[in-house]
Amino acid sequence: MKVNELCHALGVEIGSADLDDDNVPSIGTLLSCCQGLVSMDKGASTVRLIHFTLEEYLRAHPEPPGRVHSTMAETCLTYLNSNQVKALSATSSPDLRVTPFLEYSSLYWGMHAKRNLSDRGKKLALKPFEDCTSHISTKLLLGGDARNFLPSTNKYSGFSGLHCASFFGIVEIVAGLVEVEDCDINKTDYTGCTPLARAAENGHVEVVKMLLGREDVYPNGQDTEGRSPLLRASAEVYQGIVEMLLERADVDPEKPNIYGRTPIWDAAWNGQDGVLEMLLRRDDVNPNKQDIYGETPLCTAALMGHEGVMKILLRRHDVNPSQQDNCGQTPLLGAARNGLEGAVKMLLGRHDVNPGQPNICGQTPIWAGAQNGHEGVVKMLLERDDICPNEPDTEGRTPLWTAAQNGHEGVVKILLERSDVDADKPDGDGRTPLHCAASGGHKRVVGILLGRDDVKPIDQIKGGRTSRSWAAGSRHKGMLAPPEPPPPTPPNGT
Repeated sequence: MKVNELCHALGVEIGSADLDDDNVPSIGTLLSCCQGLVSMDKGASTVRLIHFTLEEYLRAHPEPPGRVHSTMAETCLTYLNSNQVKALSATSSPDLRVTPFLEYSSLYWGMHAKRNLSDRGKKLALKPFEDCTSHISTKLLLGGDARNFLPSTNKYSGFSGLHCASFFGIVEIVAGLVEVEDCDINKTDYTGCTPLARAAENGHVEVVKMLLGREDVYPNGQDTEGRSPLLRASAEVYQGIVEMLLERADVDPEKPNIYGRTPIWDAAWNGQDGVLEMLLRRDDVNPNKQDIYGETPLCTAALMGHEGVMKILLRRHDVNPSQQDNCGQTPLLGAARNGLEGAVKMLLGRHDVNPGQPNICGQTPIWAGAQNGHEGVVKMLLERDDICPNEPDTEGRTPLWTAAQNGHEGVVKILLERSDVDADKPDGDGRTPLHCAASGGHKRVVGILLGRDDVKPIDQIKGGRTSRSWAAGSRHKGMLAPPEPPPPTPPNGT
């Protein structure tokens, strides 16, 4: 909390309908009451502990004594229920200079209430729930903070008190609200989320358990992006909630979002081994399910370098390790492009992986590794007997060509150690690796290539340009210019 927030929080009389500015202590009073244990950082306008030993003590005792969280929740809720705050328009950005404790109260009251909530706190909490969408605290909560405040009155339509209590995971309030006669437990908010989805995405196990215990709850509801509670929990890595949802016979573990991504896809993307194994125990989960871009769970795990997920998937005989996406990219090509040596090694360990499989542009794994300067990946692939180091893409560019173009000196050296690499092979426009290195100003690569007997810098390319004229026409003039002749030797005696 900032100094002005803390001062105004201390000025709140719990249960009072009005805020009294005369109750707000001065900064000097605040500091003196702390008896030298804290100081003020004037630059950041925050209060900090004066000595590291106090910080160490508090870290060792994270749970404060007594009713601290209950008192904080009541303080925040009293502030939000005050006449001054209720009079604020929900269609205009609030002036935090006038109500400095508003943002903290809106964002964190529920976190305090979840940890300890008194009966008085419950009564105070129910008041803003009477019309959540018109209360300014809802706008701040869902917008993240005052900087993201959106004035539209309909922006957060449908967000109910049950959604809010589920968002924070306040079991006592959720239990009370679901018993209200006209409570719609499956009501969707402005994002299409049900209260169950809000609880699942925030990891509130007890609230999820309570909602799933209701016969009228629908566990497969999808939001506006097609995400079900299971998919949200899988994405946020809440294994306990995933397990509870999968125990339900009416939960669909293959329900995709609008991008075709299922819970197992999201678990692979996030590198969540435990969630992945839980999903794979189901007979109705397809480990090769592709999203709308054609990426499988293995493909996305390989792209991210999640080796634990890859190990689980590659143990299965029904997983296709060479499945191509819509651009023809295999998991191996994606891992090679990103320089993920561990992932590359794992994929090369499968006998059914083709290490030279190109994408629709003709780019092979070694081509992609060379393009991005991944020396370890290039070395690993060159150890294979079934790799062609001269394989060009659809534009005639070889791995050496693209490494030279990008100035990857190490990869150029590795490739040129091979006797079967054509150091002067031009692309479809007649440009050789030397031309590309020169035009890019990669002097060291130029020197390496010119040291080869099979590289001819004066070869004509399409249009009659030589490698020297190519460099001269770029910003790197003189890259291939002949050296200056040495000065004449002076006659003896001068």
